[in-house]
Amino acid sequence: MASIPFRQLSGQQPLRQASTDERNAMNIQTDHYIGIDVGTGSARACIIDGKGDIVGLASENIGLWQPQHGYYRALTQHTIDPSTIRGLAFDATCSLAVFTHDTDEPMSVTGPDFDKSGNDHNIVLWLDHRPEEETKKINATKHNLLRYVGGTMSIEMEIPKVLWLKKNMPKEVFDRCKFYDLADALTHMATGNEKRSFCSVVCKQGYVPVGVDGSVKGWQEDFLKEIGLEDLCEDNFKRMGGVNGVNGEYLSAGELVGTLSEKAAQQLGLPAGIAVGSGVIDAYAGWIGTVGAKVTLGSDQIDTETASNDRSQAFSRLAAVAGTSTCHLVMSPEPVFVPGVWGPYRDSIIPNYWLAEGGQSATGELLKHVIETHPAFNQATSLAESYNINVYDYLNEHLRDMVKTESAPSVSYLGRHFFFYGDLFGNRSPIADPSMSGSVIGLSSDKSLDGLARYYYATMEFIALQTRQIIETMNESGHRISSIFMSGSQCQNDILMHLMATACGMPVLIPRYVHAAVCHGAAMLGAKAASADKDGKTEDLWSIMDRMSKPGKAVEPDKDEILKKLLDVKYKVFLEQCHSQRAYRKEVDEAVSKWAKK
Repeated sequence: MASIPFRQLSGQQPLRQASTDERNAMNIQTDHYIGIDVGTGSARACIIDGKGDIVGLASENIGLWQPQHGYYRALTQHTIDPSTIRGLAFDATCSLAVFTHDTDEPMSVTGPDFDKSGNDHNIVLWLDHRPEEETKKINATKHNLLRYVGGTMSIEMEIPKVLWLKKNMPKEVFDRCKFYDLADALTHMATGNEKRSFCSVVCKQGYVPVGVDGSVKGWQEDFLKEIGLEDLCEDNFKRMGGVNGVNGEYLSAGELVGTLSEKAAQQLGLPAGIAVGSGVIDAYAGWIGTVGAKVTLGSDQIDTETASNDRSQAFSRLAAVAGTSTCHLVMSPEPVFVPGVWGPYRDSIIPNYWLAEGGQSATGELLKHVIETHPAFNQATSLAESYNINVYDYLNEHLRDMVKTESAPSVSYLGRHFFFYGDLFGNRSPIADPSMSGSVIGLSSDKSLDGLARYYYATMEFIALQTRQIIETMNESGHRISSIFMSGSQCQNDILMHLMATACGMPVLIPRYVHAAVCHGAAMLGAKAASADKDGKTEDLWSIMDRMSKPGKAVEPDKDEILKKLLDVKYKVFLEQCHSQRAYRKEVDEAVSKWAKK
C-alpha cells in the first residue's frame, strides 16, 4: 500500500502553538483529536482539545503535475503527547484515487503507457477537465440519478474520469483498477479498511442511497451499463466499494471506519490504534466547521420556536467555503431539488438529512486572474511589498483612498458605471453551464492603479451578486436561507464581506478559525470516531459541533438605502448579462449552423 501523502506531524513545518498565554497551557492528560485537510495545493493538519480549541496547526505544500493544459494530477510541533490523541479524520478535494485491486498499490493515471509512468501519479484532481466527451455522454442519458446532481453531472465529478480512464487505458490495466474518492483513499491507507463515505459516493460518484427513489443497491447498474462502465457492476460493484451490508460498508461523516494501522502510524508519527472517522469532501468539512458557530442572530435568521442550538437552525444557514472556488452548502430535513445545484444528497453528513451544494467555479482564482492580467499589476505588487502587505489589502486601501480623493459616498460608487460579469471559468451554479464566459460594460483604456482598483472592486461585486443569485435560486425552490457562514481566506477581505452581506440582504458570519475552519471540521469528525462505544455507535455529530464550535463575528448588511438601490440595479444588469450571453450565443450558433466544420 502507498504512503500517506504528508509527513510526520513532527516534520519540517511543526505544529505551532495557538497561544503563548500561560493561562491557556494544556493539560497533558487532555484528550486531543486531529483533522487533516488535503486541498488542491496544500495539506493542513490541526489538533483540537476536548473543548474544540485548536492547539496545534501545520501545513505542507502538495505538488501538482500538469503534462498538458487542462490536465491536473496530484502527487501525493507542537509538543503534545501523542498518547493523548484519541481520534483523527480526513477531508479532501473530490479527486479520483486509483489503486490496483489485486496488490492494493497505487495505479498510475498517466498515459499513454499507464503502467510505465510511475505509480505516484495515481490521483486525477477535481479540476482535471479531460473527460469532456465522457461528461456529455453521461448527461445525454437523462438518467434519473442525474436529478440528484442538479440535472447534469459535472466534469469535476468522478464517474466521467473513470470513463475516460477506461477509454484510454489498456484493457488489462483498467481491469486491475479499483476506485476511491480521495477522502476514502486516505482512510483506506490509514486503516486498511475498504469502508466508503456516503459523502464521497453520493456527492461525486452517482451513488443513490438505498430507498431513495427506488434505489436497491445504491449503485445504479442500468446507468453504468448505459455509459459503458458495465465492468464496475461485476462482483456487486466491488471495485467501487461494493453493496452496503453485502460486500461493502458505507458510513456517514465521522462514523468509525477502524483504527490507525501500524504502517500508517509509523508514517504519521502517531501511536497505532487511534480511532479513524469516515472522511468527507473538503467543502463539507467546512460546513461542519462553521454552521455550528455561537452567534447572535436576529429573529429573521433563526427559528424562534426551537432552541438556538437545535440542529434545525442549520436549515437557514448557508455555508460558503471559499478558496480557489466557492462551495455553497445547506442542509434540509427533506429533499429540495434546485436546478443547477448539486444534490440533494441524503446521509452525506448526518443520517437521514439532505444537503444541497451550489458553487462558483472560481472566486479566489478569479480575483487573482483579474489582478495579475491588468497592466498595473506589477506596480500594485511593488507598492504592496513596500508596505509589507498583500496586494489585496493594498487594493482595498487604495479603494478607500479613492473614496476620499473623489469625495465618493462609498466604495461601490466608484464602480457604479462598470459592469463586470465574471464567469471566466464557466458556471457551476445556478446556470450549470461550463461554456459560460465573462463580459464587461464600461471598459476603458485606463491602465492606471485606479483602473486596476475599479476592476478589482467589480470582481468582488460580481462574486457577491452571483452569491445572491445562487441563494435566491435555492430559496425559490424551497430552501429558507437567511444567513451566510463563511470560511476561507476571503473572510479577511472586509470590503468583499460587506458587499456580500449588503448584496444578499443577510448577515455574513466569520468563523474564529478563518484559515482552519475546514480542518477544524475534520477534527470534529475525529472526535466523533473516538466516541464510538463497543458496538460502534458514536455521539451525534450536531451535538459535537454545538460543543466544539467557537463564537464567530457577524458582518451585517449596510443600512444605507441608496447603496442598496445601487446594488439592486447592478444585480438587475448582472442577470441581464448572464442570460443575454446565452441568448446571443444561441443566435450566433443558429446563424452559423449550416457552415461545414473544417
